[in-house]
Amino acid sequence: MVPELVRIWVSGWAVSRHRPRPVEHPWGLYIEVGKPDQVGRHVLPHADETSVRQAAAAVTVPHTWLKVPMDPDEAGHWLPRGWVVDKAEAGHLMAVDLQVTDPVVPQGYTASVETSDGVVHVRVHDAAGAPAAKGQMALLGRATVIDCVTTEEAHRRRGLGDFVMRTLVDHAVAEGAELGVLGATDEGRALYETLGWKAHAPLAACIYRP
Repeated sequence: MVPELVRIWVSGWAVSRHRPRPVEHPWGLYIEVGKPDQVGRHVLPHADETSVRQAAAAVTVPHTWLKVPMDPDEAGHWLPRGWVVDKAEAGHLMAVDLQVTDPVVPQGYTASVETSDGVVHVRVHDAAGAPAAKGQMALLGRATVIDCVTTEEAHRRRGLGDFVMRTLVDHAVAEGAELGVLGATDEGRALYETLGWKAHAPLAACIYRP
């Protein structure tokens, strides 16, 4: 199940971030990211030694990333010189069977749902119209990939992250999606688990920094 979830996540991440379609390689998928600190990323559906070594050996450009569904402490054993495991960028691959919950925006806030270039955006503003929370997702038929869910510091612990997640899920269900997938930080995982999401694998982040 993990390899399938990884592939869904990669496809949705590329759509959500407006990046080119992932390219197939023998070891997995590659996305051109185009940022100074992340030129591109290889994402491996299978956390095996051969795949990790092949992907790492194919990299010659600094600041290329490698995402692997395995524990960060274990990933480093298979990497050649020049690679580092960045635990600050590690995460969790999570999924859930989608269900409608009809969330209500917390008092004092307003919310909007808009679709732009194939990406659904939920935005929450406070009474003064200032941004308070947001999230987005890419719909992929029966699956959706949720991404970039954040709450501004001054508005945390007021249920806004919960509301954004539930609103995205309800919209996904209305569009025919049944499965939700995302990559979570440690902090995000705690929120998503309260909403029924399950962690299926860690996500190690390895970066080529020769």
